[in-house]
Amino acid sequence: MSQSLTPTRYTISEVEARTGLTQHTLRWYERIGLMPQVDRSHSGQRRFTDQDLDWLGFVGKLRATGMSVADMVRYAELVRAGGHTVEERRALLEQTRREVRARLSELTDALAVLDYKIDTYTRDTGTGKVRT
Repeated sequence: MSQSLTPTRYTISEVEARTGLTQHTLRWYERIGLMPQVDRSHSGQRRFTDQDLDWLGFVGKLRATGMSVADMVRYAELVRAGGHTVEERRALLEQTRREVRARLSELTDALAVLDYKIDTYTRDTGTGKVRT
């Protein structure tokens, strides 16, 4: 099997369809430095690569953690700065992991309360008891 020496390039519309991110958001990510500089065609149209799509997927995971945009941009800057920033990147991700674990604990507690109340209402159905 032969592999193409030319990487696949995607238009902003194709990236929008693949990622669910709007074109406005993609342009904004680039403008604030969250995306590396995207290559352009001879006519000036953005041409995203598979590597760009992978990065956007990672950014989506960071967003899901609740990481602030400022911290995501900081992380992107550190990546672009090179290997000497690995420790700072790791520290940023470890802090985010601590925050995610704390939120998971809070949500687990909240879920337990919901389960308890639902079970209580299920048991009390038809008894006429009113509960909060």
